[in-house]
Amino acid sequence: MRTLRLQYPLRLLCRVLDVSRSGYDAWRTSRPSKRAQENARLEVAIQAAQIRTRQTYGPERLHAELRADGFPAGVGRINRLRKKLGLRCQPVRRFTTTTDSTPALPVVENVLAQTLATRRPNEAWGTDITYSTPSQRSPPVWG
Repeated sequence: MRTLRLQYPLRLLCRVLDVSRSGYDAWRTSRPSKRAQENARLEVAIQAAQIRTRQTYGPERLHAELRADGFPAGVGRINRLRKKLGLRCQPVRRFTTTTDSTPALPVVENVLAQTLATRRPNEAWGTDITYSTPSQRSPPVWG
């Protein structure tokens, strides 16, 4: 109604939208409710906590964080406001080590010395137990 009021008389807009004139004036001059004001403060606190926690906290952890900051609110309310603000947590993928670069076991002596010429079958066996990445692995020397 605010934008259409410049083009049409207010009496006509109230009749078309089925709103009383006194109801429109009361809405226009009223302040936001206490709940709306609390939600606005909580939205700012949620955005600040989201940045402070590097966007990794979900609603439950964010609930504890906000409670510690003095903003008591339920998890459902926090979830609803996060959805309204378009905020989501982004889990951090942790680095996992897949190799042990400092083994405690001794290195076994090379008995074959890369000499794979044998006189009879099953005299020498070979395998590759390299656990490095493919870019670090050198091709085996079979002679």
